[in-house]
Amino acid sequence: MPKRLQKDIEKIKKMVLSLGAMAEERIRMAIKAIETWDAGLAEEIIRRDYEIDELEIEVEEEGLKILALHQPVAVDLRFLIATIKINSELERIGDEAVNIAHRVTNISKRRKLDLSFDFGIMAEKAATMLRLSLDSLVNLDLDLAFKVLTLDDEVDLMHREIYDRIKEVMSQNPDYVGYLINLYTTSRHLERVGDHSTNIAEEVIYLIEGEIIRHRAKEEALLAGASGAPDQK
Repeated sequence: MPKRLQKDIEKIKKMVLSLGAMAEERIRMAIKAIETWDAGLAEEIIRRDYEIDELEIEVEEEGLKILALHQPVAVDLRFLIATIKINSELERIGDEAVNIAHRVTNISKRRKLDLSFDFGIMAEKAATMLRLSLDSLVNLDLDLAFKVLTLDDEVDLMHREIYDRIKEVMSQNPDYVGYLINLYTTSRHLERVGDHSTNIAEEVIYLIEGEIIRHRAKEEALLAGASGAPDQK
């Protein structure tokens, strides 16, 4: 690899990791805001969203510049393609933190309902997925990347359970429909953090193995159904 190309690749890698650290910080702030219903903290997340947006643009511009100047091939090209995609996923994770913050500002205006669930476990698992996906990128660790894919199923299950519980509580508390919709939407945003973290892990797998695995689980499920395999309940 030419020295200039190597230097530019190291630069963009550091930029992406900085963006990843920023996105992880915002998710941690969002989790704290959920746990405490801290409207002030939620407003800080919203106010600082521009920081992630600006860095995301810088990373994309740097990646496109490297592609134009060096016209990399093979592993270097794969790295840049994966990096540009991961950059976009991190910006969207920042957006999910902002979305959660908006939900908190709405919910904090109402009296809390006594519900049989909280978002703590789901939020921590989503944050863990983000951390592991970034660690898998830093260390090019295939096992960590696949671990993220496994955790995604757990977060999806928690989201479905929260949906069922909120639907039940909504029928008993018609005056709190708006409040409960905000709670459900919060769960949805956490589930989306898991989805974006999964996308990052899939890009790491592509970077390491050169194989695109998106939609593989869906295709395997369709094939299992076509072969007459019984449904998993």
